[in-house]
Amino acid sequence: MEKRLQEAQLYKEKGNQRYREGKYRDAVSRYHRALLQLRGLDPSLPSPIPNLGPQGPALTPEQENILHTTQTDCYNNLAACLLQMEPVNYERVKEYSQKVLERQPDNAKALYRAGVAFFHLQDYDQAQHHLLAAVSRQPKDSEIRCSSNLLSITPMSGGTSS
Repeated sequence: MEKRLQEAQLYKEKGNQRYREGKYRDAVSRYHRALLQLRGLDPSLPSPIPNLGPQGPALTPEQENILHTTQTDCYNNLAACLLQMEPVNYERVKEYSQKVLERQPDNAKALYRAGVAFFHLQDYDQAQHHLLAAVSRQPKDSEIRCSSNLLSITPMSGGTSS
């Protein structure tokens, strides 16, 4: 169990390195591998083969914290990678960002990424909700602040900024 947690963290770190190098597809692969290492350890996830054996090993509170932090970081980083890749899969960005927000509702980066995804999926109410929440949590972040400008060009605002 400890070995799988360590391997997951190692894959995540390799993914972070690939992201910094601009190798987004390789980073996505590393983050997915990290999540696969964790899959059988998370007691909140259903077993791939129901009614067969125990529901996974018991985790110490520290191990559970590492598990959830690594999962959350990987999902957040996957969303970041997907926003850099063409064509952008906004549905996946939304999905991964929402997984982060389930555990960390105040995560400004996940709020921002979800907001951008909702905007491009033309769900402007959700885009506004998420982007304004991101700005309120990270008002000095220029990328997040600029994203709120998207709200001024939505159909609900008449399509022009005032």
